[in-house]
Amino acid sequence: MPRSIQYSEKYTDEIYEYRHVILPHDFARMTPKGRLLTEQEWRQIGVQQSRGWEHYAIHKPEPHILLFRRPIGTDPQTGKVPEAFNTKTSGVNNGATGIPAH
Repeated sequence: MPRSIQYSEKYTDEIYEYRHVILPHDFARMTPKGRLLTEQEWRQIGVQQSRGWEHYAIHKPEPHILLFRRPIGTDPQTGKVPEAFNTKTSGVNNGATGIPAH
């Protein structure tokens, strides 16, 4: 079983880029259960990635897998979302991936 955090490649839809992060099971035991993590919390457990990512869903069968997304075009150094993002997503169901945002 891997003892280090594993990061997926990024994948996208029309609005977001996504990635999942797989925590070693001993790291996962240290995370709060049943809720999304704040950026400060996921950084404290050792997840390292550029700015702008949000932990947006819990995959209940495998809670050690953290699901992240950010709007396409987000500045990775500042986390600033593109100005056109709000216009692009108005009226769009943000649960379009089929994964409920808890």
